[in-house]
Amino acid sequence: MHQDRTNPPGELSIRVYYEDTDTGGVVYYANYLKFFERGRTEWLRALGMDQHTLATQEQMMFVVKHADIAYRQPARLDDCILVRTALTGLGASTIRFGQQALRGDTLLASADIQVCTVHALSFKPIRFSPSIRELLKNHASL
Repeated sequence: MHQDRTNPPGELSIRVYYEDTDTGGVVYYANYLKFFERGRTEWLRALGMDQHTLATQEQMMFVVKHADIAYRQPARLDDCILVRTALTGLGASTIRFGQQALRGDTLLASADIQVCTVHALSFKPIRFSPSIRELLKNHASL
């Protein structure tokens, strides 16, 4: 998947390649989870939160707790889609993201994804540090 890093924070361009599609040339439904994962990762990176650094220095990882996806229109081979990501909810150890995949003005899929934080070694839930919580709160679309 080609990613255009020139997009503003919260937006990621992805080109649909053959490997993303089924035999009919339509994006396989599960690949939208990959597209949305990349969107969340780049959104966090734009805030200065590298997930590898969080895991090694803060002993914190993000894991998906819940995903609700609605499919509207198909994306096809060679389409350029835009993934939009916004933080729509923030708890003590959870983040809720609203995400969309669009081709031009056409909504292809939308998702409500809840992510929780866990300790990198034990995988037990942990709370955000005050500094990370404040950073997230300042970039929320609440």
